[in-house]
Amino acid sequence: MSGEQKFLPDGIPDWQQPFWESLRQRRIKVQRCASCGAFRHVPKEICASCHATAFSWEPVSGRGVVYTYTVVHRAPTPAYQAGAPYAIVHAAMDEGFRMVATMTGADPSSVRIGAPVRVVYTELSPEWTIVEFEPATATAELVDDDRNS
Repeated sequence: MSGEQKFLPDGIPDWQQPFWESLRQRRIKVQRCASCGAFRHVPKEICASCHATAFSWEPVSGRGVVYTYTVVHRAPTPAYQAGAPYAIVHAAMDEGFRMVATMTGADPSSVRIGAPVRVVYTELSPEWTIVEFEPATATAELVDDDRNS
C-alpha cells in the first residue's frame, strides 16, 4: 500500500513538526507540559491538565499495554481494505498517556487487553513515517531490531 492511499495529515503546524521528525528518525518523542509534566499525545497547544501552553518534546519508551482494541473487517478505503482484517489498538503507554495505532505482526484475533506492545515504525514514503504496535514478547525484547534503533 502506498502512502498516497493512506489518510495522512495535511498542513501540519510548525509546532507539531518535532513529533513527525522523531518518527522519521525512529525515536518517538511526545509533547510534555513544561508546567505540570503531563504528556500530551496527540500534540496540543494547551495542556488539558493545567492549561499551560509551554511544552518540550521528550523521548518515550514506545512501550505499553493494550487498553482496548477493535478488529476492522471492513475498512474505510481500498488501501486499508487490502490489509483487513486488522486490529486498531488503543494502548496505555508506560509514561501514562494513551496512543492509538494499528497492530502489526500478530493475528488480529490474538490481540488481548493487557497484552504488552511496543512501537514500530512504518515508512509510507520518504516524507511520512507512522507508528504501529507489535506484540512486545520476550523474543522481541531480545532482538536488536533496527526499526526501533
